[in-house]
Amino acid sequence: MPVYKIHHITRYEYEQPVTESVNEIRIFPYQSDDQEILRHDLSISDHPEVYQYFDYWKNLTGLFNILQPHRYLIIESKLLVRTTLSSQIQLNFQSGWEQLKEETLAQLQLIELMRPETINEQEQIKAITERIFHPDKSVARTVEEAGEYIYKNFKYTKGITTIETTIDEILQHRRGVCQDFAHLLLQILRSLQVPCRYVSGYVCPNKHGMRGEGATHAWVEAWIPKWGWAGIDPTNNVWITNNHVKLAVGRDFKDCTPVKGTFKGPSKQKLHVFVSVAYEDGHVFEETNLVYQKRSGKTNPHEYTSESIASQQQQ
Repeated sequence: MPVYKIHHITRYEYEQPVTESVNEIRIFPYQSDDQEILRHDLSISDHPEVYQYFDYWKNLTGLFNILQPHRYLIIESKLLVRTTLSSQIQLNFQSGWEQLKEETLAQLQLIELMRPETINEQEQIKAITERIFHPDKSVARTVEEAGEYIYKNFKYTKGITTIETTIDEILQHRRGVCQDFAHLLLQILRSLQVPCRYVSGYVCPNKHGMRGEGATHAWVEAWIPKWGWAGIDPTNNVWITNNHVKLAVGRDFKDCTPVKGTFKGPSKQKLHVFVSVAYEDGHVFEETNLVYQKRSGKTNPHEYTSESIASQQQQ
């Protein structure tokens, strides 16, 4: 069972002092049997009190505010975690669609996670589902082929999409990053009435050469009948084993945003996101990304939101 040391720094810099910074964070490791939290240290500039609670999706969430004027905000997370899943795939590849229907009717939240988005290019999604679906094929195999379709037909390219990129735009570009591919896979699976949810976290592949190192990562969990939640990473065309560390789950990215909030002040801001992953063999992978701000368009000219920039597009 591998142990990973993950260092994640979110740093905001403001051109002028800002006030009343109110923030919501989801950078705590998700509590599940698949990972053991050995240590987690969180530090925030100006040392505000952080109120913690579990949200609707059972993500541990923190709320804090900094009222006094400040020129920067730094949120630093140091995590030591052991992943406990097997390195080998152990799924139920026999259970089918009737079993899925029986299980989803009994759980309200699964029904909630079956509804696809309303998009303009749903016909393209329909063409994909018709290609991969067969009533005699198991649910797990269908999910696997949906992820494989994205991996083979969409190009992994950084910098051409943002946190606001829609599924229609992803279908048009035929390229993007892990966040885009996760949203696309959700649309495909939900169009097949497979309950599924967005997952944010880190990918820690070491020498396996997976995409997504050096930034927060995203993948999908699908409900497999007679099994439960199973993670699949369409960016890397793999089922989730012990190379992924989970932070949050939800209907889509908005439910899993690592950091979001607002501040007051007529100031532009810069956001730097640093992520490093250290492995047991001493190897360290790290990367710093500069994320650009988009103003919120609020009616008050002296109030700007940091939500768009704080969201930290997942790579």
